Amino acid sequence: MDRKFLSEGSQEFSAIREEWIKRAKSISSIEEFNDFFNHLVNDYSFDYGTMCYVVGELAVAAASLGAHTLGITGFQASCAMWEFIETWNFPYNKTGLKLFDFDEMLYPQYEYRFDKTISSGVWRRLRAEAAEKLKEDNGFAHPDVVKHWERIVNGEVPFGYKIKDDH
Repeated sequence: MDRKFLSEGSQEFSAIREEWIKRAKSISSIEEFNDFFNHLVNDYSFDYGTMCYVVGELAVAAASLGAHTLGITGFQASCAMWEFIETWNFPYNKTGLKLFDFDEMLYPQYEYRFDKTISSGVWRRLRAEAAEKLKEDNGFAHPDVVKHWERIVNGEVPFGYKIKDDH
């Protein structure tokens, strides 16, 4: 079977990807998911970049199937998204993550979302993790990194951030 080669950045890839996105978001049965999966992995070959899009669209298709099967709210979908991000790409993160939607900069009511603040909970976790890293370091960390950790442990909030109380 001949596979169609797709190259990131080509107009052809952009058009095909738009179709994949539409299809991935509409997956509502395991059969549709299996067909979609088989179509992507068997009908195409990819360059380094396009392969990333394929895996992303497969994740969207799986999430669509799960959402359709279980019936979830938008809030639950956001929780599922964070579960995926944390499990897939940040399994060792101990202090927290933040996602910015820069489109919100177009609306003045969202200014607070771009404040250089961290919650007191994140601050506690940062200090604890810095203390742990100081304990574990066997002289391998750069001296500037060690000093940075020490400043955090001693209560200096890094990079101009301010602590905002958890509500």
